[in-house]
Amino acid sequence: MSSRIWLGGIDGVIPGGITAKDFSIVAKVDSTTAKKMLTEMAQNQIGRMDGETIEFTDGDKIKAALYAVLKGATIDDAAAHLSWRDFEGLAAQILEEKNFSTVRNHIMTNPRMEIDIIGIKLGIALLIDCKHWQKHSPSALDAAVQKQIERTKHYVAKTKGAVAAPVIVTLYQDRVNFINKVPIVPIFQLSSFIDEFYGNLEDIKTIRKE
Repeated sequence: MSSRIWLGGIDGVIPGGITAKDFSIVAKVDSTTAKKMLTEMAQNQIGRMDGETIEFTDGDKIKAALYAVLKGATIDDAAAHLSWRDFEGLAAQILEEKNFSTVRNHIMTNPRMEIDIIGIKLGIALLIDCKHWQKHSPSALDAAVQKQIERTKHYVAKTKGAVAAPVIVTLYQDRVNFINKVPIVPIFQLSSFIDEFYGNLEDIKTIRKE
């Protein structure tokens, strides 16, 4: 199947259950192609087949987008089918699969700041800012890091006993990078980054109340 067909399939990835017939309508493919796509998705851990229905979770849409890229689509074309909520959903799902307690869209006041995702495990909070950018410059990343450091300081000041690490998660990075010891993590490497996080704490910026 062509990359164009897989791009259409991204739109059919709707959290909850969807039948092959409804998927074919949304993805704009015939029913035979829809069934083949759904079977292949399920075989690659994108959704779960249940008879004639496939169950999707919040993170599956961005998984489908990354799969479309593997099939030859450009990242720009795949990203056009995603929202920032899709991006956050997968990041939160990865944390939950690693047994983190998670909070999404945490609002703080005085001043008002919002943290996309908080993941807490073993007494350390990962404060994640999800950047679903089409393009980004080094200066834009620098600014994002500084803002996330400020959010982290604010969170620690408001949260008794907190120890927190600011993290930026992006769609377009090709590898983990660091700015001022703050990790910039591509979404497809977030799982391995978390696996290695506690062993690399000395290289990662953490903030605690002074």
